[in-house]
Amino acid sequence: MSAVADVPLRPHRGVTASGYLVCLGGIVWRESLRFLHQRGRFLSALVRPLVWLFIFAAGFRATLGVSIIPPYETYILYEVYIAPGLMAMIQLFNGLQSSLSMVYDREVGAMRILLVSPYPRWFLLVSKLVAGIAVSLLQVYAFLLVAYFWDVRPDDAMGYLYVLPALILTGFMLGAMGLAMSSVFKQLENFASVMNFVIFPMFFASSALYPLWRVQQSSEWLYYICTYNPFTHAVELIRFALYGQIEWTALAVVAGCSAVFLTAAVLAYDPSTGLTARRGGPDAAK
Repeated sequence: MSAVADVPLRPHRGVTASGYLVCLGGIVWRESLRFLHQRGRFLSALVRPLVWLFIFAAGFRATLGVSIIPPYETYILYEVYIAPGLMAMIQLFNGLQSSLSMVYDREVGAMRILLVSPYPRWFLLVSKLVAGIAVSLLQVYAFLLVAYFWDVRPDDAMGYLYVLPALILTGFMLGAMGLAMSSVFKQLENFASVMNFVIFPMFFASSALYPLWRVQQSSEWLYYICTYNPFTHAVELIRFALYGQIEWTALAVVAGCSAVFLTAAVLAYDPSTGLTARRGGPDAAK
């Protein structure tokens, strides 16, 4: 077993609160620089939902009109309905792409820098999640800015502020899910291929593109799949928050899934009991 796997889990006594802040700031800064240097990542994060908004929604506006359902108080355009789903899609892609960097760091050995630090692994993983959430917020609000000029906006401008806590929580859940997944795969290629088996089923089997009552009319079993899909509740939490409302069921599901996914990630990256230990340390994939 490598020396990295023998590093004690408890932080050194000399670590102070300011040290934790410095560590958090360093991880967030590193992810921010990586994001700024990868301009294609920012453009792809914008182009993908905008294609759905400008092309897909325009083509299906007449056939997929949405009736009056909460939180909407009147009939709405299809573009308005799918906007929360596209916001959640940005966070879904960003959460898995951010976790993809964990697989890359483990392959090249850069992950050793984090794991041999005196900070507990749960704090390092949460810091990684915070960095990913910060990046996803920039992408989501850039999308909202473009959508605003397409006349896709909440009734109240305060909706852009109301939705911020929902975006943070959903970003945390999706990022934690990606971290838990990244602990399973040894090589970058394997994780990249599995992303397609996670992103698209979660996105299409949800309420992102169509109301659940329409799904139930066509397929009862697909309706139940969508109902138990955590991504559905992430979309609904964002949808209601845009209009200053709280969907309590969605909030409970997203918060619960966030705790489960984060616990799974912490246990998987624990060098004494997790998958890292069974593979002989984080550098075993090299």
